[in-house]
Amino acid sequence: MMAIERTIHLMGTIIKINIQTALPNDEQVADEAVRRLRHYEKVFSANDDSSDLMQINLQAGKRAVTVPKELFDLIKIGKKYSMNSKGYLNIAIGPLVKLWHIGFQDAHVPSDDKIQKALLLTDPEKIILNEEYRSVMLAEPGMEIDLGALAKGYSADLIKDYLVHSRVQSSVLNLGGNVVVIGGNKLHRDGCWHVGLQDPQQALGHYVKVFPLKNQSIVTSGIYERNLKSNGKFYHHIFDPATGYPIKTDMASLSIISPQSVDGEIWTSMLFGKSWEQIRQVVHGLPNIQAIGIYKDGKIVTCE
Repeated sequence: MMAIERTIHLMGTIIKINIQTALPNDEQVADEAVRRLRHYEKVFSANDDSSDLMQINLQAGKRAVTVPKELFDLIKIGKKYSMNSKGYLNIAIGPLVKLWHIGFQDAHVPSDDKIQKALLLTDPEKIILNEEYRSVMLAEPGMEIDLGALAKGYSADLIKDYLVHSRVQSSVLNLGGNVVVIGGNKLHRDGCWHVGLQDPQQALGHYVKVFPLKNQSIVTSGIYERNLKSNGKFYHHIFDPATGYPIKTDMASLSIISPQSVDGEIWTSMLFGKSWEQIRQVVHGLPNIQAIGIYKDGKIVTCE
């Protein structure tokens, strides 16, 4: 059986699709998965002024914008968790992300004055949702939604649903650090897909641990890929929405294994940088979820 593979550069990362199932139309299924991923980038991107998300941001403080169902649903999920003051997820953090712009050529450390001004525009309560019209409005001019913490996992789940609906029984999707597996892999004795966990101290492809997965997702948030070095100081791209600065932490990466990839996105974003005791308490209360923390000193801790 020949595997069908696709590799594309989208959503700021390399995306790989591997379909093991032999289907009469497997090439078309793979091509349609790619087409859908391109579509989701046009829906969720905060870096493309023509995207559906950016239509909301461009109309901030002016009017509500009717949006596609998948965008409305993800903003609704994002707002719900952003309102939880005990976590670090905040989808209204767009003005801060743009201000620092870590991961882009013009990344810099802004003045504290600019950070404080940007913070005033990051209140998730001011994201106004209208279920009847499926519309979204940002109450203040200058507000911006950024779904970068959630969009890859949510898109991966939508692609997984499409592949399962197309009768794909064995597949792996890798959206640059978000891995989703469908079924198992007959090529391995244990019948599972084997997914490596990146070593934060090493070049990409060096793994500290390999996990056997079946019908699961693993999502990793880490400080090792997108960061900024300025005046001898190190700044990463995961912000504390209360301070406007990168979260202060000894953690190098946090991974979540879960049935749905968007749940991995939610909980890595909510919990990255918390103490391991706080992470353990939350994860213990979540069904079918496992957390793996890697610290800067190389220590690895797990809980489920």
